[in-house]
Amino acid sequence: MAEPLFTRVDRTVGNLVSDVIEGRVGLPDLQRPFVWKDSDVRDLLDSMLRGYPIGYCILWEAPDDQEDKKSSIGLNEKNYAAPKELVIDGQQRLTALVSSLYGVPVKDQTFSDRTIRIAYDPITREFHTWDAAIANDARYISDVSKVFEAKRNNDTTKFRREFIKRLNEANEKREAEALDDNAETAIEDGINELLNLETTYFIPTLSISNKADEEQMSQIFIRVNSGGTKLNEDDFIMTLLSVYEPKTRQRIEDWCEASHKPGIGTSYNALLTIKPSHVIRATVGLGFGRGRLRYARLILNGRDLKTRETSAAKREENFEKFDAALDKVLNLNDWHAFINALGEAGYVNSGMVSSENTIPLTYTIALIAKHRFGINGVELQQVSKRWFSMAILTQMYTGNFESVFEQQMNSIEELSDVDSFRAWVDSEIASRLTDDYFGVTLPNELDKNLASGPVWNGFLAAQVVLGSRVLFNTGTVAQLLLPSSSGTKKAYDKHHIFPANFLKGGPNEYAKDRRANFVCVDYQNNIYISDDDPKLYVAKYREALGDDAYRATCHDNALPYDFENMEYPDFMRERRKLMSEMIKKAFLRL
Repeated sequence: MAEPLFTRVDRTVGNLVSDVIEGRVGLPDLQRPFVWKDSDVRDLLDSMLRGYPIGYCILWEAPDDQEDKKSSIGLNEKNYAAPKELVIDGQQRLTALVSSLYGVPVKDQTFSDRTIRIAYDPITREFHTWDAAIANDARYISDVSKVFEAKRNNDTTKFRREFIKRLNEANEKREAEALDDNAETAIEDGINELLNLETTYFIPTLSISNKADEEQMSQIFIRVNSGGTKLNEDDFIMTLLSVYEPKTRQRIEDWCEASHKPGIGTSYNALLTIKPSHVIRATVGLGFGRGRLRYARLILNGRDLKTRETSAAKREENFEKFDAALDKVLNLNDWHAFINALGEAGYVNSGMVSSENTIPLTYTIALIAKHRFGINGVELQQVSKRWFSMAILTQMYTGNFESVFEQQMNSIEELSDVDSFRAWVDSEIASRLTDDYFGVTLPNELDKNLASGPVWNGFLAAQVVLGSRVLFNTGTVAQLLLPSSSGTKKAYDKHHIFPANFLKGGPNEYAKDRRANFVCVDYQNNIYISDDDPKLYVAKYREALGDDAYRATCHDNALPYDFENMEYPDFMRERRKLMSEMIKKAFLRL
């Protein structure tokens, strides 16, 4: 039998949490968005109080060559310059405990600080998520962290007396009886039971030796995890960055945070909420020509991808190469030019991007085009627009997208010059956007239910590119699709051309929600059209607009001329054809 790579030590909640706060145990999630809901934290504490298991924690001994580095894992105020152990599994649970029991702020989804507040009824032993009503209810300790704070300050008795006093005053106002000895004893026992979680609740903890490499760590995680879920690549990579290059990790985190906040000189954009994995994918693709995120783990741990050997020297070399590529990925001029290119391709809001992977992967292609093959200016914008549009329309980066992107990176590595790169891009696009695609596949997709998905978004993007005006309106589709400067309410509706209620009960009711029966309109016109027979509502607009304007609005919205007088199946067949032609026309213009 091989020598065990781990030791098991069941550690108390208090021991683990204090180690995190002091910096002995590294917990990267304190600097990253906390994804749990407050109700999840409430249920975690409830399980602990009931004596239920809450799962393993897996720690990894910090590598020897990391000892002299100032780490950014954990809190800023701590006793350890660098962690002795790193949290590999259990990050969300420990983050929840650190915040709820000790009042330590965590990051929300916008990277703003917030504190998790969980309320506690010491008589019933029940936890509740915090709200204003709970805060004003004398039965509850509105924030359990205050109890643990009192314990640390040796003020537990004072805290208990003040709680009882407050509850008695509330009872007096309600003309209820004062607490008797049994009730006060129950409160004391309930508070003590809560505080005892620090010392009496043990979390099964596996400490993995620093002799284990990252591949072994991954296997350990997979086999111990009760759900058999693979180790989150993003978490593992950010942990490696925190260990070896905390400044690099901070640059990535800062970039992601800036993407949430509009402002001058930031990475903010209206299309994508940037994640560390997006930045890492682009960096590894540009710097190392690899498409799978797992290669980032290998590279940052010091793996030579050719020899498959891992060493500290190779890790240092890889980090230098990684940082050089990261400089290019985080270049704001390139980033904003790229985002502008996507807007020129018609994709002007986040709701139109059906796969978030498409943006960072296309950005990688654009950066390779610029930095490896010297493509710049207008041509680079064209490459970005055409590749992104193709990828969205064909759903190229959905499903098993890593295999697709890895294959593309391998193909690019074999290219020798800019002409071969241009030919490869043209070939990739032509192989997917064929005549059959525009003539058969696309019309069939438009015959499916609901005005959503990449094909519908591709149609809206085409209208933006072609400058199409909104149905029965002088404003452009682009104006309606642009993100609002305030609020989240959209400026447009998706209108049934043949209204759903008009088709209800008839032979075509089953096809009322097909994509080709929708069009983008402003709210006012959508209300005005209502559920009228197309012959009735179109007649009103034709009379007001005149025939030339009516013909133009039909053209801009891929509607057959005189569509209101067509039978519904004939209309749908002709509209799918027109919509497909519009999408093709817009793409050829890019």
